[in-house]
Amino acid sequence: MRISILSDFHLGYERFRDDAYRQAEEALRKAAEVSDMMIIPGDIFDNRSPRPDVIAEAINLFRNLSCRKWNAKVVDFKGEGSFYTTLPIIAIPGTHERRAQDAADPVDILGLAGLVVDISNATAVVECGGEKVAVRGIGGIADDRFRQVVQKEAPAPIEGVFNVFMFHESLYELLPFNKDFMRYDELPKGFDLYVSGHIHNRVEADVHGKKLLIPGSTVLTQLKAGEQGGKGFFVFDTKTSRYEFIEIRSRRFVLLKINAADIAGADQIDHIRLKIDEAIREGDGIPVIRVMVEGARKKSHDFDMELNDIPRRYAGSAIVEISRNGISGDTVREALASDQVVFERMSVRDYGMSIFLEKARAAGIRTGKIGPAELLDLLGSDSSKDKVLGKALDALSG
Repeated sequence: MRISILSDFHLGYERFRDDAYRQAEEALRKAAEVSDMMIIPGDIFDNRSPRPDVIAEAINLFRNLSCRKWNAKVVDFKGEGSFYTTLPIIAIPGTHERRAQDAADPVDILGLAGLVVDISNATAVVECGGEKVAVRGIGGIADDRFRQVVQKEAPAPIEGVFNVFMFHESLYELLPFNKDFMRYDELPKGFDLYVSGHIHNRVEADVHGKKLLIPGSTVLTQLKAGEQGGKGFFVFDTKTSRYEFIEIRSRRFVLLKINAADIAGADQIDHIRLKIDEAIREGDGIPVIRVMVEGARKKSHDFDMELNDIPRRYAGSAIVEISRNGISGDTVREALASDQVVFERMSVRDYGMSIFLEKARAAGIRTGKIGPAELLDLLGSDSSKDKVLGKALDALSG
């Protein structure tokens, strides 16, 4: 059986709203043409409470898939929840979709509508031409609870079929900044393929002698070095264990690192513009260009003014972002620069979560049935301060 692996569409992502929809549509359409089934390890949506128009976009995308003729179908489902379609489109919620305990997430909506089979904590078995593939999913789990859930649930393969373990988590080998992140060797053994989302650049690794595949996001979001590669999805053949990465059309991203210390002060802005011009000429369309200015210099108001004016000058031909963490003279940026390696590998959301976890542990917030990450989600689950505090206290005392 041929399995397409697509992830992190981030529908509704405000910065590149049209890109997110257009590129997800192309990925899904191409995947349906070349595979028997598809699995989506999280972050279909960018927000845990997407606006109605964003939900409508997602329904439109998956409705198009449901109109196709599929030779494969879901023949069995075990675990929490239910399934409302036999379409071989298997999904879990990711970190952006995670809600507080017992609250429905947007992937639940797609599942209830019969557009995907949601296996947040379940196994779906897909059959095609006599061959069966079982996909065991764990979705919507905070990083600090993932290890605990895996140990408690003890996910195990089904004998006599091809087994996939699908999740959406940080992994220590890819983000070695938090000891709570799961390590490769802690993932459950015995599966034939491991699949995850969350990481926005493509990853191919080995876990327990089998492949771990992370396709990355289908839209630019974090503007990190790893996103300079093409966007797309994996197709894995269960009979041969071979796989390929199929690229989609996506907005070009260029990361420029410029050492201001090597350039005379009067020429620095001209040099930056020259590099941006070269990057624009290297391809078609309107690229995203992130300029990282590094190197010591004397603080200059004129330099700051000219640097701030660069994105406006390129409006219409490029989306330019200036990053000045490496420039001296700005105490705030110098403080942030010490964490630059972290920022290069983690999203701002993940970095903020790690800080919250650190503070929560120091305060001893582990007294109830809820972990710190779930507590953070709960604190943002309602606009009413009194309701939020009531929910949090109930959870902590439970």
